[in-house]
Amino acid sequence: MTDSSTYEDPYLIISSDCHAGLPTERYRPYLDSRFHRQFDEFLGQRDARRAEATRLGVRNEAFAEKWFHDHEEGLRGGWDTGQRLKELDGDGVAGEVVFPDADAVDSQTAAPFGVGLGLSGDQDPELGMAGAQAHNRWLAEFVSQTPERHCGVALLPITGEPSKVVAEIHRAKESGLGALMIPAMWVDKAPYHDRRYDPVWAAAAETRMPIVTHSGSSPRHEYGDHLGIFVSEVTWWPSRPLWFLLWSGVFERHPGLRFGVAESGCWWLPNQLWFMDRLYLGAHGGKKLSPFEELRRPPSEYLDRQVFICATNTKRRELAQRYEIGVDNILWGSDFPHPEGTWPNTRTWLKNTFHDIPVGETRRMLGLAAAEVFGFDTQKLAPVARRIGPTPAELGQPADQAAVEASWARSRETGRHWLTGEDFPALGVTR
Repeated sequence: MTDSSTYEDPYLIISSDCHAGLPTERYRPYLDSRFHRQFDEFLGQRDARRAEATRLGVRNEAFAEKWFHDHEEGLRGGWDTGQRLKELDGDGVAGEVVFPDADAVDSQTAAPFGVGLGLSGDQDPELGMAGAQAHNRWLAEFVSQTPERHCGVALLPITGEPSKVVAEIHRAKESGLGALMIPAMWVDKAPYHDRRYDPVWAAAAETRMPIVTHSGSSPRHEYGDHLGIFVSEVTWWPSRPLWFLLWSGVFERHPGLRFGVAESGCWWLPNQLWFMDRLYLGAHGGKKLSPFEELRRPPSEYLDRQVFICATNTKRRELAQRYEIGVDNILWGSDFPHPEGTWPNTRTWLKNTFHDIPVGETRRMLGLAAAEVFGFDTQKLAPVARRIGPTPAELGQPADQAAVEASWARSRETGRHWLTGEDFPALGVTR
């Protein structure tokens, strides 16, 4: 994609990580009627699940009460299209990638049978697919109202019967959805290096639907009351499938497959990538291992060709590592309407975070890279961006971009930021 923007042009911003979902009880019309009895039982257990989350410290009751009181109107954007567009416009976001579970505080918008962000390999295959299809049917209707602004992410319980999983990929594509979310954990099912999944990877590549894992799943039963253990590991689980697919040759066999990791940051990737390249290239520590026969190129090349990171709430430290990660591999996300995201203060957050990043790189990370991965039509989004998008000047970025780029080059050598004096790792690798 050629970027002919000038400094004065507003940013075309695409959030690679937003959320939408109906209040749970309203999924009934989208669920096959033969599952209504089980759905009623699932609804009847909501209070018990909320009480257990409060006991474990996953839910803060005082915070929840204040959050819903202060943002009652905006939170309706989780399922109301008119309100949603108002909130996106306020944030300057022209397009979005839409994951499930609009409510990350009380789980009031959970998809049937808990197959939203908690989608996992241990769910009953039949109930899991039924719940996923109910959400996917609703989501297709939701995004169809303003399709140029949304890429809906279909839920895909991939550990079920492969033929049914492939059928759901094609059905979701035909309904207007544009990406697929698979479980981050397979639990007691076949891990993702198993060849039983090859028809699924092939179908995703054929339909040009990127596959994404999202932070949420984890072995919470192991943590007890220790929330710190949970938050220390929660970004690791959705990252783990990346190296299962890579080392087992999935990216080699399916070069058209795109794979992403959402809401797990990208701080972990530079050292992980360095280590995997080091093993592949035969460093001392990897010589005793078997040859990597499934790969034909270093891991970093597969990453640049097929992998992306939906780096929700991208941090300054991560931006300092963007040349190791690859600027085009970082897709910014607002996480709307979750409280850990940037909404409703996205414009201020962008200014604080990107004020000294070169404009061309900012355009890629804030939208253009996501447009390429998820298939947004930038021509259709351009009028929206001109109407609502912040300009480089509004983000505090100086017009003299040559000076900015030179300063970052000096920073990469010294390991200290030229303007703020903030320390960050010296970057010896550019890709």
